[in-house]
Amino acid sequence: MTDVRGDETTAALVTRLSQQTTELVRAELKLAQLEMTHKAKYAGFGAGALAAAALVAVLGLGALVATAIIALDLALPTWLAGLAVTVGLFVVAGCLALFGRGKVRHAVPPQPERTVANVQQDIETLKESRHRDHA
Repeated sequence: MTDVRGDETTAALVTRLSQQTTELVRAELKLAQLEMTHKAKYAGFGAGALAAAALVAVLGLGALVATAIIALDLALPTWLAGLAVTVGLFVVAGCLALFGRGKVRHAVPPQPERTVANVQQDIETLKESRHRDHA
């Protein structure tokens, strides 16, 4: 085996490899942590929007009940106003649900994809280097 640098001993090379490997692992772990924090943030926003959509839907059901009661009273203008409020609340609930679903989808799968890809690339590089050294 030939030295990469003519004056560097095998022990020094092994020491440098160990240090660089440690630095690489630490950097990959930090990247994984940052990526998971980012995904958790999107999941939180999405879950909050879905909860808001559920609340607005419950309000819509309350308005629908009020509309049915008013309709039974045969007061057409009041009934029409109640129906308009009900439809409006359900439209808002639908928009919030679509927004929340989009945010939750953006957060899945809950794994650090870039970090996994980087580690796989690092492993492939090491394998290729090992094959070149033995060839």
